[in-house]
Amino acid sequence: MLTLITISIFVSVTVLVGALLYPLLSRREALRNRLAKLIPVKDDTPSLVAETEKWQSALASVGTRLQGKPGTLQVLRETVTAAGYKKEAVFAFVGAKIVFAITFAAVYLVLFALPRGTLTGGTSIIITLSLATAGYLLPTLWLDHRAKARKTAIFHALPDVLDLLTVCVEAGLGLDAALVRTVDNFQEKKCPLIEELEIVILEIGAGRPRPEALRGLAERTAVDDIKALVSMLVQTDKLGTSLGKTLRIYSDSLRTKRKQLAEEQAAKTAVKMLFPLTFCIFPGLLVVMLAPAFYRALKLFKH
Repeated sequence: MLTLITISIFVSVTVLVGALLYPLLSRREALRNRLAKLIPVKDDTPSLVAETEKWQSALASVGTRLQGKPGTLQVLRETVTAAGYKKEAVFAFVGAKIVFAITFAAVYLVLFALPRGTLTGGTSIIITLSLATAGYLLPTLWLDHRAKARKTAIFHALPDVLDLLTVCVEAGLGLDAALVRTVDNFQEKKCPLIEELEIVILEIGAGRPRPEALRGLAERTAVDDIKALVSMLVQTDKLGTSLGKTLRIYSDSLRTKRKQLAEEQAAKTAVKMLFPLTFCIFPGLLVVMLAPAFYRALKLFKH
């Protein structure tokens, strides 16, 4: 009984002290949260410099040691840039190709060939080489697909961006201010072209000449229409011709080109549908139409 009374007194005193101190502690916590929101936390890492991950550095070191011919490396660098990565990422990409090739082959050898004791068999060697080749080529296929998709997205967004840029220029803004206004007011913020234009604006603001920043845009995107647009903007700036009229004419030509490409894809639909119609739909139709007649004919022959 004495123990129960002692526990009750202890619990009561604890609850009473907590109830008395709760307003003071909660007030201090609220004040601390408000001060944390008002005082920004200082970060030693510059915001414009992305910190490289450890695995990226490891892949880059592997790619640097095992890099191939300069011509092949240049092609890979252009593809990496067109896919939306920096030029320096080409070494990490080469390292990823090597790691994928080794991983695919090692997984087969450890999980399949080693337990069966067929490490030196001809079939195991062929499968190992095939998996290593597939692992080496798989990142290239993925990168080509990503670069192609990004180029397509930039091509389809270019006429809309040029329309907004033309409106800004015809309203009296300079090209630099028009680029800023276009980036701020474009409806799709995650558009690859808008991201590249943001880089152009940052480079111009950092002191890089506008023609060089625009040429860098053409080099990063690797889109022929962007290259033609950059050449036109540079020539217009040098000759002093009407920028708004030039942008409007080029935007109309891009829309016409996009319409022609859509018509070309629509014209190819009949040819593309030939294979599934022949091998997937027609056999099913033949079975549905001829099966009852075949069944009845079989009945007649039985009688």
